[in-house]
Amino acid sequence: MDALLTSTFSVAIAEIGDKTQLLALVLAIRFSNKSAIISAILLATLMNHFIAAYLGQWAIGWLDPQWSRYIIAASFFAIALWVLIPDKIDDDDHRFYKLGAFGATFILFFIAEIGDKTQIATVVLAAKYQSLTWVVIGTTLGMLIANVPVVLAGHFSANKLPMALIHRGCALIFALLGIATLMW
Repeated sequence: MDALLTSTFSVAIAEIGDKTQLLALVLAIRFSNKSAIISAILLATLMNHFIAAYLGQWAIGWLDPQWSRYIIAASFFAIALWVLIPDKIDDDDHRFYKLGAFGATFILFFIAEIGDKTQIATVVLAAKYQSLTWVVIGTTLGMLIANVPVVLAGHFSANKLPMALIHRGCALIFALLGIATLMW
């Protein structure tokens, strides 16, 4: 249950103001089929985060348990610093719009999530909890919690939120996860 709750909460918070959330906003403004956008976000996230979680569990199997604890803690600290850097969305993604709401969203979300903070967090969370299923479900729920409201209210602007405060809070959460990893 810790894997599910921690994964959901940490990714939902990390996603606020992230480039994929900005992408969700752009797609919601561009396309009227909100259910296609949400379905594509769900599928792209499930696939991407499954691969990431699998990689995290595979990698941790090769490391000495003592070293893995330090590497996981260091990764949480690195993510804590990384979330303090605001994301921007690429402007050249319009070439995928001809694929329609579902196709464009699926491809753009899958690509945007590669190497993104939330994907790296998924790798680290899977390594920490050794629970591929619960981490993938949790990180996917976190992505949906953060992105579905943006899609449904496409006119909503992320700059109405206290982004600096949200990013600092998210950094604190990942730092606390790093400390907890070192202590237990």
